[in-house]
Amino acid sequence: MQKKELSIDSVITDHESSGRYISVDGINTFALCYGRGEPVVCIHGVPTSSFLYRKVLQSLSKKGYKGISIDLPGFGLTDRPKDFEYSFSNFADFLSKALTRLKVKKYHLVVHDIGGPIGFALAARHPSKVMSLSILNTWIDVVNFKKPLVMRPFEKKLVGEAELKMITHATWPVMFKAMGVVRSEKIPLAEINAYVDLLKMKDDGKAFLKVMRNFDHSEDFRELCLNSVQNVRYPVQAIWGDKDSGLTLSRYGREIQKTANLREIERLPAKHFLQEESWLAIADRIVEQAKSVHLK
Repeated sequence: MQKKELSIDSVITDHESSGRYISVDGINTFALCYGRGEPVVCIHGVPTSSFLYRKVLQSLSKKGYKGISIDLPGFGLTDRPKDFEYSFSNFADFLSKALTRLKVKKYHLVVHDIGGPIGFALAARHPSKVMSLSILNTWIDVVNFKKPLVMRPFEKKLVGEAELKMITHATWPVMFKAMGVVRSEKIPLAEINAYVDLLKMKDDGKAFLKVMRNFDHSEDFRELCLNSVQNVRYPVQAIWGDKDSGLTLSRYGREIQKTANLREIERLPAKHFLQEESWLAIADRIVEQAKSVHLK
């Protein structure tokens, strides 16, 4: 019997059924949750959502952990209020409130893309709640950060709107392969294109553009980020998709390594969306580090 082809709607419906909704400051917020055990909180970046972590969370659940990823306001299945402050700092405070609503007191933290600066701020403000920190392709020196070429058009008015319109079911698979994954043919097309719908639903991506035009480059925010990886009581590791042409290992990975004083970086044969292809290796490293916490 021929296998029925997945539809985008069914992919998103299955994704939604694997999580729950909570109210955070009146914002209907989606949290993807798998398993039971010690919480592992994974923060997504752009132009993604908790959907990017689905395989990682499923793998963590099989290893006895509770995997959690919360859609930030403006992304995925969470609301996109017009009056929300779409800044890294405010996202960090929002996640803190969301975790309180989920009754998550302590957690292992995983960050990626803009989820890096957001997660660093969260950890620096609540260090006693963080049991370990795993850093995937991101950056920490927010003052000197230069957006990769693919991100730059979105910060400009009119150009950004035009670029966003060009992200469709026809164009996204090509972009997804070019910047995101090595082997896109291994991922169902409906799952690839679900990213488009999860980005644009409810507001056609307007909140996404607000985020892209509101990166924090201040020295105060950089100091906050640095405080999350320097002289901390919890272990820190970096896991990098070493074929990422935007947030490269040579610049941003080594920056993390030096700043956090790491002996090494776990290199994976993946591009920017390493969670799509290397989820098992990522989950293994998260669990390995989590177990080390209890051996001390």
